[in-house]
Amino acid sequence: MATAELVAETPVAAEVAELVARSRAAQQQIENATQEQVDTWIKGMVYAVCKPGMDEEIARETVEETQLGNYEGKFKKISIKTRATLMDIIHDKSVGVIEEDRARNLVKIAKPVGVIGALSPSTNPEATPVIKAISAVKGRNSIIICPHPRAKFVNAKICNLMREALVKMGAPADLVIPIEQPSVEKTNEVMKQCDRILATGGTPMVKAAYSSGTPALGVGVGNAVITVDDTADLDDAAAKILLSKTLDYAASCSSDNAVILLDAIYDKMLGKLQEKGGFIITGEDKTKLQNAIWEDGEHINAKVVAQSPQFIADYAGFTIPEGTNFFIVPETGHGKEHPFSGEKMTVTMALYRAKDLDEAIELTNAIQAYQGQGHSCGIYSQSDENIMKLAMHTKTSRVMVNQPQSASNSGNLWNGMRQTFSLGCGSWGGNATNNNVTWRDLINETWVSKPLPELKVLPSDEDLFGKDIIELVG
Repeated sequence: MATAELVAETPVAAEVAELVARSRAAQQQIENATQEQVDTWIKGMVYAVCKPGMDEEIARETVEETQLGNYEGKFKKISIKTRATLMDIIHDKSVGVIEEDRARNLVKIAKPVGVIGALSPSTNPEATPVIKAISAVKGRNSIIICPHPRAKFVNAKICNLMREALVKMGAPADLVIPIEQPSVEKTNEVMKQCDRILATGGTPMVKAAYSSGTPALGVGVGNAVITVDDTADLDDAAAKILLSKTLDYAASCSSDNAVILLDAIYDKMLGKLQEKGGFIITGEDKTKLQNAIWEDGEHINAKVVAQSPQFIADYAGFTIPEGTNFFIVPETGHGKEHPFSGEKMTVTMALYRAKDLDEAIELTNAIQAYQGQGHSCGIYSQSDENIMKLAMHTKTSRVMVNQPQSASNSGNLWNGMRQTFSLGCGSWGGNATNNNVTWRDLINETWVSKPLPELKVLPSDEDLFGKDIIELVG
């Protein structure tokens, strides 16, 4: 575990060291807590923020403070996502013996990590603190939450609600501590002094987490690519793409950033997307939209992130018809010279055409080689052969089938994915894990190994290697 004695003597380091000491003291009070206790605590933590009335208040205040997304999206996250996440983990065994492998005579025992340092982004500041906090406490850890400065007040409010609930249930308030006046320097110090980092945010902060010297669980860039093949239910696909593309005004990096339509259904499916409020942007307006989204052709302009279509159109300087819900930008290329092929964090969708599934797979890999490799992709299809072919030949951690991407890949009531807002992207995305990060990633495990009842016996060389290998190599 990190210790305050190793921290440099600076005012910020000293301030963070005090917080870490408080957090560590609280964690040590619960390191021998029972399963019943931790499950009771996380129930109270969630209810404190999602109870009727409070969920509405937090959703409104989140939009008011961050000026990102919309009330409906924020409400779904604080009211439904938090409940679903609790439901997903509440019956998991996270204390004591959590797994037995009788065939190998192994027993696995869960033990806390200590102090978790968590980053909370401005795009999902309403549910992220709750989800990370209950994952930490489920593993008998404490947590310090570092918010984006644009969401510091709502972060403090949410954390203080959880702290009050913990006290009412007989647990230490300091199991959850918010950084109330965030800064890059302060966040870096938390990452240096904590025992494990749970990093969700922009690429610079995730890189800082990995270089902090503390074990870190980071996430990669999201740039979801969705394929619609010629077996898909096109009405269902259009409705779900609309939901995914417009949820919280595309605050999530899981929003459909590119959609690939196969030739056979291209015109018909494009028509259905237009019926759902998709407005095609070409020519001069495409240039204006590009200049609005990217300040220098590379970095996303924070002013248009998670804003309404009308706001973006006004900002960019073009007109849109009434009823526009999202922008469709026809594209053929990918890479730096084609910025629409990358992550956009807006209600903007790049549209590609492919002659068949093989070309769609090639396009998916090419687009995500530029941005988003390892994160997720999706397909609308009724063909198991096509679904598995896409899954086998794309460099991705998640393939969402016939589901709205942004509402599904982090877990939802209609699938079996683990509920989280931290999506590992594997080596493709520069991450240590592929999985949906949850409490199991925030514990240490002790393996107890007993002798097998019967000694394993090595087979003969002929059985082990085979005659062909022996003759070839020998």
